[in-house]
Amino acid sequence: MRRLRPSSEAEMVALFLRTELPAARFRDTLRALLDQAGLPDHVITDPNLDDPAENQARAQILTRHRGYGTRTELFEGVPRDVRWEWMAITPGELATVRYIDYDYWVELSGGTRLAAEAAPRIRAGVAPFGVSSDWALGLAQAFADGARFPPLILVTTGLSDDLVVLEGHTRLTAYMLCPDRLPPELEVLVGSSPGMATLAGLGRRVG
Repeated sequence: MRRLRPSSEAEMVALFLRTELPAARFRDTLRALLDQAGLPDHVITDPNLDDPAENQARAQILTRHRGYGTRTELFEGVPRDVRWEWMAITPGELATVRYIDYDYWVELSGGTRLAAEAAPRIRAGVAPFGVSSDWALGLAQAFADGARFPPLILVTTGLSDDLVVLEGHTRLTAYMLCPDRLPPELEVLVGSSPGMATLAGLGRRVG
């Protein structure tokens, strides 16, 4: 991977929420949390990272949504000393990124937690726990047709260690279904900390 520029915890939180807000699975929940907090949509859709009050509000929403501040749910095992950086990752490096240790993703990848291993299983019609994998084929086709997705959020114990996807499991899967359509490098947000050693079991929910 190639370092591009430093980032911040506030930028990670903003990207996470901005990516999940349009998703059908999360839209209603996040809009309800905004309403309860009396906050306008632009706090998520057009974040001002220079506003400490906005940053705090987004962190509180992500805590209620995904357990961020309490380090529970998806963020269980994520330390508080994470260094966030924007990185450029090659398709080959992307193929080594692992899913979180969540039953669905483990089953989809045949126990490897690698999206690259999930891809041929999806094309063969695998349906973990009876759930069709057609969503992945559809998303991959959209990418091949020119759709562009938000950056992935990855975590690691160190920039030379194994990477785990914290947010973007579906997009990572789509990429591995059509790796020939990937550019030479993709921009990703990477969080690193020696305390991320528990990432082998990071989270228990879909990201």
